[in-house]
Amino acid sequence: MRYRLFGRTGLRVSDLFLGTMVLTDPGETRRIIDAYADAGGNVLDTASAYGDGEELLGSVLERRDRFVLATKYTLSRDARDPNAAGNHRKNLVFSLEQSLRRLRTDYIDVYWVHVWDRHTPLEETMRALDDAVRTGKILYVGISDAPAWVVSRANTLAQWRDWTPFAGLQVPYNLLQRDIERELLPMAEAFGMSVAAWAPLASGRLAGGSRRADPGSLTPRDEAAAAAVRAVADELGATAAQVALAWTRSRSPAVHPLVGVSSVEQLTENLGALDLVLPDDAVDRLEAAVGFERGFPADFIAECEPSPFVFGDHATAVVGR
Repeated sequence: MRYRLFGRTGLRVSDLFLGTMVLTDPGETRRIIDAYADAGGNVLDTASAYGDGEELLGSVLERRDRFVLATKYTLSRDARDPNAAGNHRKNLVFSLEQSLRRLRTDYIDVYWVHVWDRHTPLEETMRALDDAVRTGKILYVGISDAPAWVVSRANTLAQWRDWTPFAGLQVPYNLLQRDIERELLPMAEAFGMSVAAWAPLASGRLAGGSRRADPGSLTPRDEAAAAAVRAVADELGATAAQVALAWTRSRSPAVHPLVGVSSVEQLTENLGALDLVLPDDAVDRLEAAVGFERGFPADFIAECEPSPFVFGDHATAVVGR
């Protein structure tokens, strides 16, 4: 296992993040966490809305200081209470205290905003998060499932006002769902943010395709992607899951696959992706199997960059940083 810095901070996080959403059995949870730690993994990700997930994780977690413990807030705690959801200060304070109790800890290493709340001003959210950082109850902050312009504005506000900026972005990313390449991934790279990629196996559709999933639930596009992944896996002597995870890591050094497993065997298989380097031709074949267009403005700007009409006769002579 190798480590990278979490955003523009000094926090060391492992290449592979472990999601705990699907864990329900205390014994198996403890075995999975032990195997993950033995392999060098150190990021455990949960959320206030994952049923009894925080309680379970808090009950089995040992060597607390050795882990980067991450949880989220935003989602409703009580459907009848309008203030029991959202990114406002009241919900943040209550949710954070609840998570601390459930996780049996005095602080959260990474506190994620779970989803953008269009009704709460970004200034309120960022100031409330910064206040929690200053009290020591959380150490770093991140945001999940939000538009690029929201994250950009939030971090610009933080920069101007000396608040704690978002160091991480958590978004879905896999061979079948590459939308973040349009705006979110370039934005994260520009701000130096780490990207936790959830659903890197497309809910299992890339981890063996129709051999694991109900064939009737797979679209022709799903089938094409799964077939390409299996073909590359057979050539490289790897599993489909390992190829799919390796692909997400090949796209950007900012990306950390966030895997959810229900057994030590699944974890061991996923860890094998860390030693798998996909040849360029394999990456090309995987991407050609499903196709993807970034659309406007990314594709338009890419066409403009080498154009003398746009940037003059020396357009192709300018070397970037």
